[in-house]
Amino acid sequence: MKEMRFAVVINASKEKVWTTLWEDVTFRDWAGLIDEGTYIQGTMEEGNEIQFISSVSGYGVTDMIERLIPNEFVLFRHSADTIESGKKVRTNEWTGGSESYTLIEENGVTTLIVKTDVPAEQEETFNVRFPQALMRVKTLAEGGSENVI
Repeated sequence: MKEMRFAVVINASKEKVWTTLWEDVTFRDWAGLIDEGTYIQGTMEEGNEIQFISSVSGYGVTDMIERLIPNEFVLFRHSADTIESGKKVRTNEWTGGSESYTLIEENGVTTLIVKTDVPAEQEETFNVRFPQALMRVKTLAEGGSENVI
C-alpha cells in the first residue's frame, strides 16, 4: 500500500466541516464520488468498529476508530475487507492500512487533510476521485447543502 495525502481549504468552521464529513446524508454525497453508494454502518466513537460499505457493489471495509478528537481528528485502522454488505470477509486488499482526517481552523477557514493508505492498483483511481470528493465536501460545507443528491 501507498500513503496518499489530499488537502482542501474550506471557508467554514471545523465544526461545519466535521458535520459535513460524517453526517449520513452529506457523507453519502461526497463519499459516493469515491465509491458509488458508500455509507457508514456503526457509531463514530473511539474504540468502536465501523464499516464503510458500497450499497452498489456490496464491497466494504471494516475499521477500528483508533483515535477520535471530535471536530479535529479521526484515525481509522482497516481491520477487514468485506463483501455482501459487510457480512463476509474477502481478500485483504485494504486490511492493515489506515485513513486519517485532520481539520485545522484559522480565522473561520478550515484546512482538511486526509491521509489514506491505498493499494497500488487503486492509486490512479484515488488520484482522480479523492480530490473530486474533497471539492464536494468544500461545496457542501460552504453552504451548498441544497445540492445534496
